Amino acid sequence: MNFCFYVRRYTYTCGFSKIVLKSRLTLRKIQIANMGLLTEGSPLSWEETKALAEHVRHHGIEQFINLYRKLRERTGDVLKWGDEVEYIIVKFDDKNQRATVSLRADELLPKLQEKELEDPQNVKSLWRPEYGAYMVEGTPGKPYGGLLAHFNIVEANMRYRRIEASNLLKEGEVIMSITNFPRLGCPNFTSPPYAAKPDRGVTMSHFFPDEGIFSGHPRFKTLTSNIRKRRQEKVAINIPIYRDVNTKIPVDDSHKLEPGAAQPDSIYMDAMGFGMGCCCLQLTFQACCITEARTLYDQLAPLCPIMLALSAASPIYRGFLSDVDCRWNVISASVDCRTREERGLEPLKNNKFRIQKSRYDSIDSYLSPDHEKYNDIPIVHDAAIYRHLREGGIDHPLALHVAHLFIRDTVSLFTEKVHQDDENDTDHFENIQSTNWQTMRFKPPPPNSPIGWRVEFRPCEAQLTDFENAAYVCFVVLLTRVILSYNLNFVMPISKVDENMQRAQRRGACTEQRFWWRRDVGAPRTVAPDAPAAPAAPAAPDAPDTPDCDHYLEMTIDEIVNGKEGVFPGLIPLIESYLSGMDVDADTHCSVQQYLKLIQRRAAGEIHTMATWMRDFVTNHPEYKKDSVVTEKINYDLLKTAHGIQTGSTAAPTLLGGSTASKTNEDIPNAFRRMLSKDCS
Repeated sequence: MNFCFYVRRYTYTCGFSKIVLKSRLTLRKIQIANMGLLTEGSPLSWEETKALAEHVRHHGIEQFINLYRKLRERTGDVLKWGDEVEYIIVKFDDKNQRATVSLRADELLPKLQEKELEDPQNVKSLWRPEYGAYMVEGTPGKPYGGLLAHFNIVEANMRYRRIEASNLLKEGEVIMSITNFPRLGCPNFTSPPYAAKPDRGVTMSHFFPDEGIFSGHPRFKTLTSNIRKRRQEKVAINIPIYRDVNTKIPVDDSHKLEPGAAQPDSIYMDAMGFGMGCCCLQLTFQACCITEARTLYDQLAPLCPIMLALSAASPIYRGFLSDVDCRWNVISASVDCRTREERGLEPLKNNKFRIQKSRYDSIDSYLSPDHEKYNDIPIVHDAAIYRHLREGGIDHPLALHVAHLFIRDTVSLFTEKVHQDDENDTDHFENIQSTNWQTMRFKPPPPNSPIGWRVEFRPCEAQLTDFENAAYVCFVVLLTRVILSYNLNFVMPISKVDENMQRAQRRGACTEQRFWWRRDVGAPRTVAPDAPAAPAAPAAPDAPDTPDCDHYLEMTIDEIVNGKEGVFPGLIPLIESYLSGMDVDADTHCSVQQYLKLIQRRAAGEIHTMATWMRDFVTNHPEYKKDSVVTEKINYDLLKTAHGIQTGSTAAPTLLGGSTASKTNEDIPNAFRRMLSKDCS
């Protein structure tokens, strides 16, 4: 998300730079979304796209090499960062006590974008389409900067976005930052209602109608169709059911509808919409240079599973209570375009590679040369592309990363974008880069743009309230400052990060699972006096430079976040140490402390994740029959209660604890604004 690019004379980005829009037509044609690059033109058929796969790959690599040569020495960019929150439009039918998703995103978006068209330099929010016809994405109108006072604007801006969208809704409609609509894919889950058509259309789903896909841009339906055609069968998502005393196995008749694809003891889903129809919370950071961007990419990667577990918010799928708390594997399977050969189910004959992961998954390698030794899993890559990148002056780890991304085919191509100027365009590179949906994304500057090298942090689930979303955003951004200021090292073998990603999705992972973590992150002894250095392993004369197992141990989220005496200082104590040496106004200090307290208490299990709160609500509902089924009535009551918590009319002590009254403000204090103006003059 937050992907920025340059087209002709138009600079366009989502909350990350100045926006230059020349006409209403331009805004409609050039847009950004979680799906990747949204561009103008007519989509090619899958057969036409497939025939041009090598063309896109070849020119995409040329574009990256050219861009790298021009911008690898670029330095001096200042910290800028922004968040993206995705929302679902929910419609309540109070008379019949039903909740559905409202398919009105295409009506709302033009109205939400009017202020941007009228005054792009001073707009407070930006709005973009998302995959679902019931979804919108909101970001701040301008990026936040390096002042601590900017942390106090985040929540206020999120509130502004929610109010702005809510003002356009019809009676009974609300906008909710929930990760997944619990009965997505159940009969009549949309408003207006549509039936799925498994024998035709782009999804060919038994559960998810094509009308549930945003229709305002052809890319979404094109991706859906092309992923299915490239895979040569429908996507198959099987999520373990939560086994209660009366849970039926088989779960339903899915295994009869799709024998071989649907597993009898799982919640089966068969469309891209079940994954890309989920909402998330993401952040993008601009680094001062490429080296800092690569450092942040590497150091934040081990944090991804920790934040996934800490933000867990999606335990219900297709009206069933699942045995997982997070969306990650659902989305991964929903866009898995690998053929049977590439998945290792058949011998390689028509495809070049056996690929271990979906194109939506965790990263496979670190980018900094110092961290190569931690890349301990096979990195499937195109050897010819790797050689070409090396000949083009790209160093080994970065060349390996790009050559790994480019084992994928393009799954969406537009007629007008086939032929490009490789010296000045990067659309072919971004075509493949932006459809590798990984936990972290390394983002080169757009050509001819003031935007610098960036990284995107992608694992977090959307939280119910603006307070929670602001808390998670500020926590991660503060960690980036601590990492760079203290020169910390969170890096561990990629295999352990992968293992953590799977643990993070298990039911109750935030409090019940243990995660691999680095013992000694290099914090100064003045900050972490009790943290011992990792034991030194005796080195054999010819021993390879490989990570030593004694550097890592399994820890709880509580121990990682809050610390474990004599073992690890804790992420929040490190943040507090960093803040103790900074000048900060009273309101910002109050807000940040409130945010950190929420993270501390959730990590410690004193308050629940949204996933645990939802699970408890369902299992304690009077209509629940201990059968893992989330009925229309349970779903209605769940979302009604959640909306009350979101608006502040319903207390939620087990989810939020006590007061969530921060001192958030729509602007930074005048004194800090004058300081900022002086620094920029």
